[in-house]
Amino acid sequence: MNIHPLSESTEMYLKAMAELSDHDMVATARLAEYLNVTPVSVNEMVRRLGEQGLMTHTPYKGVTLTKKGRKVASDVMRRQRLWECFLYDHLKIEWSQLYELACSLEHATAPEVTEALAVFLGNPKICPRGNPIPAADGSFTPLNGIRLDTVAVGKTMQVLAVNATATDVLKYLCERNIMPGCKLTVIEAAPLQGPLTLRVEEKEVVLGLSLAKFVIVKSNPIQ
Repeated sequence: MNIHPLSESTEMYLKAMAELSDHDMVATARLAEYLNVTPVSVNEMVRRLGEQGLMTHTPYKGVTLTKKGRKVASDVMRRQRLWECFLYDHLKIEWSQLYELACSLEHATAPEVTEALAVFLGNPKICPRGNPIPAADGSFTPLNGIRLDTVAVGKTMQVLAVNATATDVLKYLCERNIMPGCKLTVIEAAPLQGPLTLRVEEKEVVLGLSLAKFVIVKSNPIQ
């Protein structure tokens, strides 16, 4: 990629945008919550990224990546998710720790190292959290799934991916076996934006909607 080196914070913002949405706009408040920063910090970064042609901001609606911004974000995600594969498959790092550890490596990874790592790993298509790994040209096939918080009561689904990034959140989900490949059934949805009650591997699990939004699922084929 013939793009001038960007700061670590810039890369993190662009990657967060790509992780939060494919092509839809994302509210700046949601971006602030996802990155655990203040709305003021988000507004300032959005302004700077807009000046660089990486992001567009529509007042009262949200922000979206430009073509150039999405290309950069895909490159960052490729590095980060390849490192997740290496850490998990070869160093046997705990699943819940993968994202944060891989993030510490992604910003210091040269293109030559990225491609050598991809070859070493056998060019994997998905990371251990179930998310697609962009190809060298930035292309990837989006997940064909929906968020768990939108699933109707009584439906049995299979987890495709987990989009959470914080180690404590990933650990919480892992301890309840809510990981890629597992099957779960929505038993109850409490009113007034209350939690979901799930059956996961014959055990009942209560999961708040804020956490359920991180879980991407698809219909169970045997249902």
